[in-house]
Amino acid sequence: MDVSSTGLRVLRQIAESGSFTAAAARLGYTQSAVSRQAASLERSAGTALFGRRPDGVRLTPAGLTLLRHARTMLDCLTAAERDLTGSTSRPEPVRLGLFLSAGAVILPPALARLAATDPQITVTTTEGTTPSLIRALRAGSIDLAVLTSRPPHRSLDGESPRLHVETVTDTELVVAVATTGEFAGRSAVHIDELIDAPWIAAPASHAEPLLGVWPGLPGRPDIVHCARDWLTKLQLVAGGFGVTTVPSRLSPVLPPGVSLLHVEGAPPEIRRVLTARLPGRPTPALTAVARAIVSST
Repeated sequence: MDVSSTGLRVLRQIAESGSFTAAAARLGYTQSAVSRQAASLERSAGTALFGRRPDGVRLTPAGLTLLRHARTMLDCLTAAERDLTGSTSRPEPVRLGLFLSAGAVILPPALARLAATDPQITVTTTEGTTPSLIRALRAGSIDLAVLTSRPPHRSLDGESPRLHVETVTDTELVVAVATTGEFAGRSAVHIDELIDAPWIAAPASHAEPLLGVWPGLPGRPDIVHCARDWLTKLQLVAGGFGVTTVPSRLSPVLPPGVSLLHVEGAPPEIRRVLTARLPGRPTPALTAVARAIVSST
């Protein structure tokens, strides 16, 4: 096969992003340039590498095979570039991905622990939804991901080989409300009281579910504000503009004016926090980062 490093980077980014358009945006290319690189890769491979689906682009089995080798080749190129610079320092890099609320309560103590115990480890981070982080793992764009799953905690994706997954902790979902107003001074709320409540929710799709409305809430929820950013959602709650669903682990970082209520009249909603990585023997740096994440929860 005659492939370029640019083509391999395009392959990896398409696998991570799930679409040609998103891959082009992240790489700083035009969509037509990404399409040309993809077509060139398929001509060189002599087979289809990309499958178009209603929810985006996924790699075919042949594409996944090439991706596995692409990760190795791109890592070797990165190591060669580092060696050619003649740098004497040898930091141990770990690329960490986290789901959207993990950065506030998991990341700072984990980084503080690493600074004290393993200062040679350099951690870079990125945020995303669990599906997007799984794609990034498969593409080799991140080394370790902090993810969430809901019961019955099935396999994170249907790809092979299966990801190596370890449980960090379980956390309960609760409802964030203003400390003044209808629910002031309470520690719990019945689910029937939430049916007509104004909700602050994150935009979601079938492929990218995000928190917002209480899971299984009867009827059609009244969503008055949509926001991905947790600070925005919680400040709207503090202002009395609606309620939203949050993991209870956010309690240490709540802004003034927000309290958390347990939901009665419905089964508890438990979410599991996990770390995931590609199978195989982890590097000592990767093991240290995973250990620091567990210690921070």
